[in-house]
Amino acid sequence: MSQPASSLKTSSSRRLLSRFGLSGRGLVVLVPYVWLLLFFLIPFAIVLKISFAEADIAIPPYTALLDWAEGGMLTVKLNFASFMFLLTDSLYAVAYLNSLKIAFVSTVLCLLLGYPMAYGIAKAPASWRGPLLMLIILPFWTSFLIRVYAWIGILKQEGLLNNFLIWLGVIDTPLNILYTDVSIYIGIVYSYLPFMILPLYATLEKLDDTLLEAAADLGARPVKAFLAVTLPLSMPGIVAGSLLVFIPAVGEFVIPSLLGGPNTLMIGAVLWNEFFSNRDWPVASAVAIALLLFLVVPIMLFQYFQEKQQEAAKQ
Repeated sequence: MSQPASSLKTSSSRRLLSRFGLSGRGLVVLVPYVWLLLFFLIPFAIVLKISFAEADIAIPPYTALLDWAEGGMLTVKLNFASFMFLLTDSLYAVAYLNSLKIAFVSTVLCLLLGYPMAYGIAKAPASWRGPLLMLIILPFWTSFLIRVYAWIGILKQEGLLNNFLIWLGVIDTPLNILYTDVSIYIGIVYSYLPFMILPLYATLEKLDDTLLEAAADLGARPVKAFLAVTLPLSMPGIVAGSLLVFIPAVGEFVIPSLLGGPNTLMIGAVLWNEFFSNRDWPVASAVAIALLLFLVVPIMLFQYFQEKQQEAAKQ
């Protein structure tokens, strides 16, 4: 009895995939690698290529990296002037340091606010957890730009916050909050707080409550039990949430531009100016590559040492 054509096609495709060493599990693992290749490695290679070019009045506004010389020889022209320019101009160092400072402070503030919220949701009754998580995710249903613009109406001198404080009698004159670093911190913490809460909740929700009961039976007070049991076990969530906040906050452009004003110096604004105002794409690409190295190298080192510690703990 002959097999149907569909089963024959399925079996032949399986044999073809197995010939290349791909099974069902291999295909599932292959999907994120293809995603990274298309949307990270290829754009990174393009930006890296532009960073080694020279600025030119042309379309695109940079010279070609590969060129055919006389005699049909293919030559590669690598220009390191853009990277050297970053080392000689203090503007970029100040922008990098200011971006790292704002991102670090914002991450700490998100952690201080997000940890109690995630802990409270994780310890809430099961019927309450869904609605509470919905309240955390609900702001994402509104446009990010609209939410940032809303803070302008809240923080400006004649805005809602100052009028409310004057009505309460707390202050006599309006506070100057908008277009300061404080307004940037408020905007970043408000926008990225859910990225801190959700990984923390996922970690805290899985903790075994019997460990806290055992600590209490051994005489540990609630604060000591939290510091000795809950906090160490929640470190994966703390690290994941901190990275999800810190990395995008370093390159943030919209919030500093709208809430911090034109005088706020962050690397995102420097990138925008180099690309669109100065039309110096090689320097802008060098700034982006340097920023990526600042972020990726420490994260890779951290993961390496963390894996070593986990291996040592298992042994």
